[in-house]
Amino acid sequence: MFSSLLVTVFLASCLAMPIKDPYSYSSAVGQGGGTPFASSGEGRITAVRVWENNNAYINGFQLRYSNTWSPVFGREVGTKQEMELFKDEAIVEVSGKYNPGDYIYTLVFTTNMGRTLAAGQPNQVSFNFYPANMGNELRMLSGRFNGAGITSIGAHWGLVYMEEAGNSTSS
Repeated sequence: MFSSLLVTVFLASCLAMPIKDPYSYSSAVGQGGGTPFASSGEGRITAVRVWENNNAYINGFQLRYSNTWSPVFGREVGTKQEMELFKDEAIVEVSGKYNPGDYIYTLVFTTNMGRTLAAGQPNQVSFNFYPANMGNELRMLSGRFNGAGITSIGAHWGLVYMEEAGNSTSS
């Protein structure tokens, strides 16, 4: 009897423990040829840049973490789209279109404030990435690129602790 009480208390305490850093991954889409990439940085993502090939696919992109830009993944060629995030704004969805045989054709970044940055051409196969855990936001993108553009992309979601989260633009 006492041992079953101990087991019950132990299991109840495990359920009551908060999850410190829930993490999820949205599996990559695209054919995946070329050089692998993974964006990373300290703090929250505070801006996004995307270069699109006119009437075609995504050439490259770049993320800013706090005040530091990541390297450009892909190429800085074509039309550049850019969005700066406001204080306490975070990317909570990445969607778009891709051709299974070659490139990512559209990227759409959506924030918790309902703003979007859309780049590329809206044709081919749709994808939609979002976090599996409530309160998570985009932490990094990974995938592959070749000499012309982005060939695959996946999204990594997690928490940003407030002491590292400071966005640079105020609302």
